[in-house]
Amino acid sequence: MDFFNYKNGHLHGEGVALKDIADEVGTPFYVYSTATLTRHFEVFSDALRGMNAMVCFAVKANSNQAVLTTLAALGAGADVVSGGELTRALKANIKPHRIVFSGVGKQDDEIEFALNSGIKQINVESEPELDRISAISVRLGKTATVALRVNPDVDAGTHEKITTGRKGNKFGIDWERVPEVYQKATDLPGIHIAGLAMHIGSQLMDLEPYRQAYSRVAELVETLRSRGLTVEVLDAGGGLGVPYGEADEVENPHPEAYTEVVRNTLGHLGTELIFEPGRMIAGNSGVLVTRVIYAKKSTDKTFLIVDAGMNDLIRPTLYGAFHNIITETQPPPGADLINVDIVGPICETGDTFAKDRKFPETKANDLLVVRTAGAYGAVQSSTYNTRALIPEVMVNGDRHCVVRKRMSVEDIIALDRLPDWLSE
Repeated sequence: MDFFNYKNGHLHGEGVALKDIADEVGTPFYVYSTATLTRHFEVFSDALRGMNAMVCFAVKANSNQAVLTTLAALGAGADVVSGGELTRALKANIKPHRIVFSGVGKQDDEIEFALNSGIKQINVESEPELDRISAISVRLGKTATVALRVNPDVDAGTHEKITTGRKGNKFGIDWERVPEVYQKATDLPGIHIAGLAMHIGSQLMDLEPYRQAYSRVAELVETLRSRGLTVEVLDAGGGLGVPYGEADEVENPHPEAYTEVVRNTLGHLGTELIFEPGRMIAGNSGVLVTRVIYAKKSTDKTFLIVDAGMNDLIRPTLYGAFHNIITETQPPPGADLINVDIVGPICETGDTFAKDRKFPETKANDLLVVRTAGAYGAVQSSTYNTRALIPEVMVNGDRHCVVRKRMSVEDIIALDRLPDWLSE
């Protein structure tokens, strides 16, 4: 569910007409709905009632400060994967003890920053990283609370670029070696080993991979405890899928059904549980609004050339991802549909948002709305073709605010510097 609906023939974000925002800030732009963010966070957190659990929003899904601050006010923690994301989380008033640091390539300065900030835990992805954290902790005179990220060798059944829990993926420690590495962590100076972490992928629409992975992790906990080792925390990851609007799409799992799997596989262990939802909270909270530049007709289809490009939303070309796209004006009932490709202006064939889509007759200057763009949209944008990063807008009831302004071309060029031999 989201709060983007037609009112009086025009699409609104909550109480604000998207065409009014387009007139104010120009196109393209992202819009985020406060009500949708709130509802999805509360649905997930309510499903955890009765459990010793903490919800840490995956900042990589959407790192806008307004989004993070909105979620922080609702009680969200943060799952971060870089020093930059840690900085964002702290600036959004997310308390350090509600932040976990994941990721395979943490650098020394990031580890130091995490330790000096007093975050809840660092999820360790490899033995070399564990050794590095131990050395830095000793040097700083601190104790690092860590969890070992397990690679459970479970196929999540998602796109190969977003699966993370199979052997051959770069993430985590092979589950067979976890007892050995866990014992090592217990003996290392400057380390407090709190428990285990896992994350098997993103956009999961089937709960069975979770059942398999969590059952395997539960067995690991029992094995560790049988060896006299303490396991206090389990980070169960995130990855719940959302509906993107494909006609044959499998219904996404409800958080209640997901947490029932958690209760059945991990609930008897008595550990604190950490969850890292990102897409499930932010995905449907955002849309991308773009304007048609040209309607170019060929013999068998029409190309709708829009002013948004793959630099603004790379998911379709990176993952072959489907996004439902609608017109900003409400089509009349029974409107004739034509065959269209919706493409951007970038000089790449991959700069395509939709192929062979049935679409109402559309002309230049009409507004189109790309739905379910609140996760992995703006965060993956770039300045390719020297195209400015586009605005992000948040709506709250009948109010709206630009929460990231449009970057100018001058801003982009100003980042460059000429060497002395070219500026003389």
